[in-house]
Amino acid sequence: MKKEDVPQDDEKIYENKFGPGLIKYAIDDKGEYTTVQSMGWEPEAIALKQALEEVDFKVTFALKEVREGRKSPIFYYMEKKLLDVGILAGYMNMWKWQVKRHFKPNVFNKLSDEILSKYARIFNIEVDDLTNFKQQ
Repeated sequence: MKKEDVPQDDEKIYENKFGPGLIKYAIDDKGEYTTVQSMGWEPEAIALKQALEEVDFKVTFALKEVREGRKSPIFYYMEKKLLDVGILAGYMNMWKWQVKRHFKPNVFNKLSDEILSKYARIFNIEVDDLTNFKQQ
């Protein structure tokens, strides 16, 4: 894409998130790559907005499940940190079924301090945030 063809759709979704605009790569008059500020591109903004809405839905659902006692706080923090069971299991050095089992409140309540500490480190929170869950 040439420098003058970089989209400047002024999408409000990017406001105050990336400074004065996004950086895109384009070809200048000499045929070399250079960076150009862009105010956004409508199709990109639509896709990003849809993705963020999906994330918000999943986090809200997870919060409800934890508050109603159907899931453990591990489930909530996994969604909030944009992880999935496979990735979280890899970080924990466990099988997926073990992590899924930790979503059950009765199993979660019996987890060792060592396992809780590992989850807390992965989620970048305190163990107390897991054991005394009081989100939003």
